[in-house]
Amino acid sequence: MTDADRRLDALHAEIRAHHGSGCGFEVCETATQMVPGEGPAGAPVMIVGEAPGAREDAQGRPFVGNAGKLLDGLLAEAGLVRDEVYITNVVKARPPGNRDPKAPEVAHHWPWLEAQLELIKPQLIVPLGRHALARFAPEAKIGETHGRVLEAEGRRLFPLYHPAAALHNPKLRATLVQDARALGAALTGA
Repeated sequence: MTDADRRLDALHAEIRAHHGSGCGFEVCETATQMVPGEGPAGAPVMIVGEAPGAREDAQGRPFVGNAGKLLDGLLAEAGLVRDEVYITNVVKARPPGNRDPKAPEVAHHWPWLEAQLELIKPQLIVPLGRHALARFAPEAKIGETHGRVLEAEGRRLFPLYHPAAALHNPKLRATLVQDARALGAALTGA
């Protein structure tokens, strides 16, 4: 285990220990548990969703429901496997009723994401959906930037539609597959 992996494990423990800390943020107090993320330090790709859903909240792991199964298939299209990438969310706790996280909640959780980015140093950050993209590139629109490299604030982004969107709108699935293949090409420099 590398020093970066040990530091990432310590960060995960800090995030998990935050649950029930009395911080005053509803999202942290009502979640079953915190969901820090998973994957190796030094991963070339960091997948970033908005917040955990019900299954993630129950299991303490990111993207384990139906959207996660679709994400695993998209990673395969990109020539990646889940164990090679780092997967997390902007907010580390499930918002009540699966609502969108509030701006103060995002600000409360943002230092953890910044710490993860610093430890992992991914070649590409893959924001999933418009909410996650807005945290990295507020002016960018997912419908205009999905499936290609975008530079924002010194970071290389590769926005994708959120896999859950394709579960609700099957017409998006072909676009997601095409974009995942483009992600693979972006990583290999093709």
